[in-house]
Amino acid sequence: MSDPVIMVVKQTGDVRIHTVVASFEDNNIANATHIIETPNQLVLVDAQFLVPYARAFRDYADSLGKPIERLYVSHRHPDHWFGLGTAFADITVHALSETMTFIQDHGEDSISDHWKLGDLAPERVVVPKQVASPGEETIDGVRYVFDRVTDTEIDYHLTIRLPDVGAYFTQDLIYSGTHLYLTKHMGHWIRVLQEMLVSEYELFMPGHGLPADKNEVARNVEYLSAARQAIGDGLTGDAFKSFLLQRYPERKCPGIFDIYMPRLFAGASDY
Repeated sequence: MSDPVIMVVKQTGDVRIHTVVASFEDNNIANATHIIETPNQLVLVDAQFLVPYARAFRDYADSLGKPIERLYVSHRHPDHWFGLGTAFADITVHALSETMTFIQDHGEDSISDHWKLGDLAPERVVVPKQVASPGEETIDGVRYVFDRVTDTEIDYHLTIRLPDVGAYFTQDLIYSGTHLYLTKHMGHWIRVLQEMLVSEYELFMPGHGLPADKNEVARNVEYLSAARQAIGDGLTGDAFKSFLLQRYPERKCPGIFDIYMPRLFAGASDY
């Protein structure tokens, strides 16, 4: 498998933001995970999907020479929490209560459902133990603002803002340079992204692809609008996929279609 992309995205005073992005090639979907480095510790956002990338993410975090104080899981899609069982079983994991419950109730089913991954999937489920609630908290001198966003790319999604750093950890509310995982909630998702466009933030940390700016947020709005219109025009299945591939040839990771289309059009399991 290709090596991940690793970069320091921003430094503001004593705060550095790092990103590790899995491969864009083959059937990979460029999972993006992040590290907030402060003077005394690290806070991580999401855990990667496949075993090699989860281990690479952990190795990179350990190379920074500071303790991992906690890890936040943004939502229940397995490409964001599978890596917990691979590389972060010793770390305090925070998540929304709905995400915790889903992983507790369906984590084993999800691993079983991904049997085709073979040894790329984790051998165990790690359930987050700490509830992440909406509100504000100061961690190692840095202000964090947590929000619980509903009915977008997923039913319940945790976002993290660092107002004093100007960084917005949107995870799967933004797909940067890749095709989006689409759901029935595209109308509300568009409205959430439009609020980002008029916010004070300029740096958006996505769940897939490289760090983004407001231009990419606007492109996500356009993509969602086009997909919504296509569904309204009656396109489904392969015709829908062909439409989006032709309209957005510059976007990477077309493997995402085969993951979400059975759920969007055929009522497949959420696991």
